[in-house]
Amino acid sequence: MNDLDALESQSIYILREAFNRLDKIALLWSIGKDSNVLLWLVRKAFLGHVPFPVIHVDTHHKIPEMIEFRDRVAREWNLPMLIGQNDAALAAGMGPHRGRVECCTALKTEGLKQVIADNKLTGVIAGIRRDEEGTRAKERVFSPRSETAEWDVKDQPPEFWGQFKTDFPAGTHIRIHPLLAWTELDVWRYIRRESIPVVSLYFSKNGKRYRSLGCAPCTSPIESTASTVDEIIEELETTRISERSGRAQDRESEDAFERLRTGGYM
Repeated sequence: MNDLDALESQSIYILREAFNRLDKIALLWSIGKDSNVLLWLVRKAFLGHVPFPVIHVDTHHKIPEMIEFRDRVAREWNLPMLIGQNDAALAAGMGPHRGRVECCTALKTEGLKQVIADNKLTGVIAGIRRDEEGTRAKERVFSPRSETAEWDVKDQPPEFWGQFKTDFPAGTHIRIHPLLAWTELDVWRYIRRESIPVVSLYFSKNGKRYRSLGCAPCTSPIESTASTVDEIIEELETTRISERSGRAQDRESEDAFERLRTGGYM
């Protein structure tokens, strides 16, 4: 068994544990590379079937290619989709001009909370990784939230030797993170091995490509000539540039991202 086999096996185990232990769960699908790998793993774990809803929170500011990819893959794979959005905030004109933290809170966090409440979900599976961003490094695989999905970073259960706490008091909302132990390189090597489809935005066009995807006004491409998965892997093996260097919210105040996540952000 190689490293990718071990990561795959652990993630599939986590997914099956979540499905067996929690009452009503869903998968958060951002359309990015990590959540595409996670969706692929779900289909592997359940023999080609996705046995719970797939949530996409639509801020109405996504890059068009992302929405086109979402609709095509959802149709081809027959995904049980839930599209969440904060209609009231959108109608009131919410957008990045109001401040990126305020916009993300309204359109992403509150949009997700509405889907959770409307569908009475006890858990949401998300494709975050510890190496991606400092706040996410503080997460657990099975991470308890309050009834309204807020995260107390100081009150997280220990997870030693692959042992996960899955028994929580009634009313606790759980975020499940099967990809926590993966790295960005692991994700791309697995995409290559499994031939997983990804959005074309990840591949260089006119000397630039996206390394991390989000809303169009807050996400910028990086300079790169990598136009294939092999070339992306080669680039990542030597780069010193942060994965989220093109994400605007990461350039806010030092604690901005943690404040977003404690409020219920992905």
